[in-house]
Amino acid sequence: MKIRVGNLKKTAREAKKKEVPAGDPSTPAAPPQGKPQKKPAIFGKKKTVPEKSPALRRLGKKKEKEPQDLKDSREEKGKKRSLFSSIGKIAPLAKKREQYDPKVHGMMVNLSYEPPSGTEEIEVYPVNPPFAYVRITYNYSTHEYLYDVVEPVYTDAEKKLIDELKKGIFERVNVNTRQISRETAADTLESMMNEVLADYAINLDPLTYEKVHYQLRKDFLGDGLVDPIMHDRFIEDISCDGMERPLFVYHSRYESIESSLSYTNGSDLDSFVTKLAQRAGKHISVADPMLDATMQDGSRIQMTLGTEVTAHGSTFTIRKFKEEPITPTDLIEWGTFSPLSIAFLWLAVENAKSCIFAGGTASGKTTSLNAISLFIPPLAKIVTLEDTRELKLPHANWIPSVTRESFDVSGKGEIDMYELLKAALRQRPEYLIVGEVRGREALTLFQAMSTGHVTYSTMHADSVSSAVHRLENPPISVPRNMLSALNLVCVQVQARVGGQRIRRNKQIIEVLDIDPRTNELITNEVFRWRQATDEISYSGKSFILEDIMESHGWDEERIRRDLLQRQEVLEWMREKNIRDFRDVSKIVVSYFRDAETLMEQIRSGGNEFL
Repeated sequence: MKIRVGNLKKTAREAKKKEVPAGDPSTPAAPPQGKPQKKPAIFGKKKTVPEKSPALRRLGKKKEKEPQDLKDSREEKGKKRSLFSSIGKIAPLAKKREQYDPKVHGMMVNLSYEPPSGTEEIEVYPVNPPFAYVRITYNYSTHEYLYDVVEPVYTDAEKKLIDELKKGIFERVNVNTRQISRETAADTLESMMNEVLADYAINLDPLTYEKVHYQLRKDFLGDGLVDPIMHDRFIEDISCDGMERPLFVYHSRYESIESSLSYTNGSDLDSFVTKLAQRAGKHISVADPMLDATMQDGSRIQMTLGTEVTAHGSTFTIRKFKEEPITPTDLIEWGTFSPLSIAFLWLAVENAKSCIFAGGTASGKTTSLNAISLFIPPLAKIVTLEDTRELKLPHANWIPSVTRESFDVSGKGEIDMYELLKAALRQRPEYLIVGEVRGREALTLFQAMSTGHVTYSTMHADSVSSAVHRLENPPISVPRNMLSALNLVCVQVQARVGGQRIRRNKQIIEVLDIDPRTNELITNEVFRWRQATDEISYSGKSFILEDIMESHGWDEERIRRDLLQRQEVLEWMREKNIRDFRDVSKIVVSYFRDAETLMEQIRSGGNEFL
């Protein structure tokens, strides 16, 4: 029999695999055929029992009773999940959320409007798009405007979801939003919102998600009910007169009008007032129910809590702060000043003449003061003193100061205007700006004027004579001989022309001296506003211009040319709509440093200085 070599090799390999090396305990010897053999015992070791799988362990283990509180929480979440299923899918949150697109998902608000009989829609404009708009309507029977705020409308299920999200977010909040940036706070809020949604396994469609997120931003980071109004650039004042009473706003176009918003719940109104006080770093309570404060955006607010001092419940009045200050160009555009009168004040400010702006409430005193302050020379040292921050200047060498209330009822830690003024005079300011004079600080202010400090301020008075009367009598009590240190008084008024409420600079008056015989102030009216024609006229005589002319060694032609050049610059800025305070300041500085070059550029149509 022939055997192939290949088969021999294969047989040898198979035999080798079947061999068991001597002394190898890991492989047991093959048992003889016929009888079954017991496995050898392994002495000294415990018999190993194969570990049961998790499934087998669960079958053999007695089920532990779930704690009642966890069971209740799980059942409650299940009920709410079923409730919220009408506004979102019950599913794990998607890793990448679909972005809202109005063309795909629909508009956030419904701007369609059918005016009632006798009512006309005047205009609609956005204040916080795409979430908030304002509709102005006019009722011909009552002859009144209405400020109607248009926002997203929420279903009952969406309102309940928002309440649950608020509760969940409150449980997670561990940061002070005043200590982090607004962007960081907004990101943190959205992250917490998504965590709570994940707890309920709710996936909201993009439209509902943005609606809910908007309401949470309003309540946690914004100003709640009045948040849309705070975004409206045309609103100057917001007034809440109590519970179940409409909010009123002062609109720059329509004046004081009623809004569609109101607080229907007294506790919500009390909570909002308390929150405003806390955000301002102040305290308001039943024991101390009145408070003046500054909001985070710089707006001034006066508020009362409860019915202790106001019969209809808590109240508040917000005077909105303009982030971009008013400029001389704005004052000319609005007709508050004429280009020539502003040019005159520009020349006076640059040449260190002190001035007080007098007028009634909301006559534009502080607005004009801030605008005229842009004419202060660029490197002059300026110190401003205010109760609440309103002034905003572009100057680098500027120290803004504010008063501080006491920490307790004893008055400890209070820093009033008088203390600030004393400290400011030690800082050797060239220009001193006091927000308003109304107390003992006025005497120190006039002493500073007498020693050569250029001073600007405001006060409540409707004429020069009433201003002098206030200054001379308690609590101010400035001696008359000190009043001659003042150079100018600008009287501001709020009046009606052609059925519209306007603000005008009624008079610019020079304070010259005191008559030694009669002890009366000698004054000279430089500019006067005439209500019948709504024009501001120049008297043709100014002692301040004569003083500037003499100090510079100019003749009449030179001072006249300089005044008219400044007027030309102001009119050019108005024509080119240059109203940003930084741009206006650059042009003023350019004129201060090289007037001739600036005039050449303006007349040639250039704008290299911007």
